[in-house]
Amino acid sequence: MNKGELVDKVAEKAHVTKKQADAVLTAALEAIVDAVSTGDKVTLVGFGSFESRERKAREGRNPKTGEKMEIPATKVPAFSAGKLFKEKVSPEK
Repeated sequence: MNKGELVDKVAEKAHVTKKQADAVLTAALEAIVDAVSTGDKVTLVGFGSFESRERKAREGRNPKTGEKMEIPATKVPAFSAGKLFKEKVSPEK
């Protein structure tokens, strides 16, 4: 599912226009990105949490030459699915 298809679903479920659904979805995603980029954690109960995580410096290899190289430390965005989301995706048997 891409963003356009998601906008269609949200518009249908919320009984709003596609334009309104797109505006709300875009604003929500921008708010999450802004919060995580400033170091905040965004938790949506039942859905999951968005946060930034530190990735340590490590040694890697150039795939073309096989030569060793140092990969610097960096921050990366991370998502952890919530309990309800996990249960919906993989119901217990």
